Amino acid sequence: MSETAIDTNELGEKIVRVLKTIYDPEIPVDIYELGLIYDVFVNEDYDVKILMTLTSPNCPVAESLPQEIQEKVKSLDAVHDVEMELTFDPPWSQDLMSEEAKLELGML
Repeated sequence: MSETAIDTNELGEKIVRVLKTIYDPEIPVDIYELGLIYDVFVNEDYDVKILMTLTSPNCPVAESLPQEIQEKVKSLDAVHDVEMELTFDPPWSQDLMSEEAKLELGML
């Protein structure tokens, strides 16, 4: 059985599209534009590792948001496994938000 090889960059772009469908419940901006995703790694086995943060360590979705991300990214056909790593180093700040997010929130 031959599988169609998927470019890891292409898969990375698909993952970003999925991340852009997930919103912080307190802020009407997706988690990617909000700057909560620090890095997305995809290896040749299509294992994905997502390094992310939350707006604060006391964030009410500290449990559910990483789980939602993991489930949605894992639902992509090519993705084999998803590992989530939560970090607060560096801590999230408004400087990490995209121009789009700042515009959306009236900060520009």
